[in-house]
Order: sequence, then structure tokens, then C-alpha cells
Amino acid sequence: MSVITTDVTAPADVPAPVAPGRARLRFLRGGKTRTGLLILAFFAVLAVAGPWLAPYDPDAMSDDLLQAPSAAHWFGTTHTGQDVLSQILVGTRGVLVVGFLAGFLATVLSVLIGVTSGFLGGAADEALSMLSNIFLVIPGLPLIIIIASFVEDTTDLLIAAVIALTSWAWGSRILRAQTLSLRRRDYVEAARATGESTWRIILFEIMPNLTAVIASGFVGTVIFAILSEITLAFIGVADISHWNWGTVLFWAQSNQALAQGAWWWFVPAGLCIALLGTALTLINFGIDEFVNPRLRSSAGGSRKVRMRVGFTPVARTGTPGKPSKEQSE
Repeated sequence: MSVITTDVTAPADVPAPVAPGRARLRFLRGGKTRTGLLILAFFAVLAVAGPWLAPYDPDAMSDDLLQAPSAAHWFGTTHTGQDVLSQILVGTRGVLVVGFLAGFLATVLSVLIGVTSGFLGGAADEALSMLSNIFLVIPGLPLIIIIASFVEDTTDLLIAAVIALTSWAWGSRILRAQTLSLRRRDYVEAARATGESTWRIILFEIMPNLTAVIASGFVGTVIFAILSEITLAFIGVADISHWNWGTVLFWAQSNQALAQGAWWWFVPAGLCIALLGTALTLINFGIDEFVNPRLRSSAGGSRKVRMRVGFTPVARTGTPGKPSKEQSE
């Protein structure tokens, strides 16, 4: 009894396989990723060259009191005649330094503790998991407030260190769970059977499969650190003599800028915070789309498959216009 099959030719618009070199750049081809990286690069340039681009000394006072934006002062002035644009340009460096330093330190701790705990197992896993659980319940902002009350000079480095110490535990738990699912895979067992050392297996077999998770956790920690640092400056816990966007908002709120109608005093700093947070969020979305095939768009190099209801697609083995081997039988 012959079985008639339906010959379905693959659509002509199916993209060709992506070359290995281009596949590595798939992450950069997403619209969200490119937009986020461009905005982040803009703020990085301001962080590096801000003190030289500032038209005035951010601490210098003048007779232009509460002046609206003009050609002389693009973002207006404060109640003491200080230039708001200069304060924002100079303060960009502190925001990015605290955010990325805290994100880097927290990511290093989460990788060391989480991956080691998940791969080794046993007593080491129990001890490191207990350590993660302890730090998981320690609140970051109250701890920084307590430390600031005992330290005379609350520097950006101290704030970044405290934020990192209180924000690595969540990422560590995620990496531990991922490592537990990877350590018994066939390629890991094959590497173990060939006599590879434990640390070589972790570095060359486990870590490459955790790169996207680590990158997403790093971006999330940077966002949290930036918002925490701005919040601490806004409530006056951090050193208000060091300029950052939170310090600008602190002085604007302390001198009732909203009640005086001086919108230019706080709106630019708020927009900078929103833009930087948007950039980091877009990068995080881009990482998520790169990792999850279901979220990839055609711009990100994914392949869309069109299915026809009622027909079972069969690959054609014969030449076009001639019946295939299965049809002739």
C-alpha cells in the first residue's frame, strides 16, 4: 500500500544559515540593544569629559539668580546663581562610577559563590547557600545609612562597596540553580571523564553557558546601584559636596524649586536619570531576546517558520518538476 505524501517546498524567503562570525554579532543587531548602547555611550562620554565640557565651575556663585534657560546658561541657574548644566555634567561621572563599580563587584561575588556552590555540591553547597541566604535578607539602603552615620566622608567608593555587598546574593542564587542543571550534562561528564580539572571544567564548560545570565544580572545590578546612589544623595545621606544627579535634586528640593516655578532646576536631572535607566533597560531586554529564542525578532537574526494547517511538510529529495522517490512508490 503506497502512502501519498504532500510535497511542500521550503519558502524562498527562508534566510540562509548565519555564519559563526555574524552569529556572534547577532546581539548588536537588535534595535533595542543598539538604542540602549548609543544612549549609554553618550553618558559615558559625558562622564569622561564632563568636567572639561562644563561651561562654569559647578560651585561658583553669580548674580544670575534663578534664571531660566538662556544662551548664557542652557539649563538655567540655581537660587545662588550656580549653573545647572555644569552641575549635571560634573555629576555624571559619580553616577556611572558607583553604578558600574557596584555592578562589577556584585557580579564577581555572585559568580564566584553561585557557580562554585552549584558545581561542587555537598557541604560546600550548604555553606555557601547559607551565606547567600544571609546576605539576601540584609537591606542595602538602611545599611548604607547606618554606615554613613559613623563615617565622616561617605565617598562614592564606599557606597559602591556597600551596594555590591548587599546585592550579590540574588544573582548568586540564580547562577547556582543554572549550574545545578548544567553540571550533569553530557559534555561536562565527557570533560570530567577525560581528566579535566574542576576549575577548567567550570571556566571552559560551565561559564560560557552562563554568559547571558551573568550579563543580565550585571545590568540589573547597575540599575539598582545607580538608583540607590541617587536616592541616598537625594535624602542627604551621601556627601552633598560631591556633585551627582541626586545632589542636584537634593538642593532643588531643599530650596523649594517646584514652589518657585524653577522647573529647570530639577527637570534636566530627572530626564538624565530616566534616559540612563531606559538605556540600561533596553540593553537588558536585548540580552533577554538574544538568550530566549521565542523573543527574538527577525532584526535580531531569528528564523521565522510558517506552518500550514492540514499539511505535513516533507523535504523534497527529487529535482523540481519531477516526483520524489516517496511519491513514485
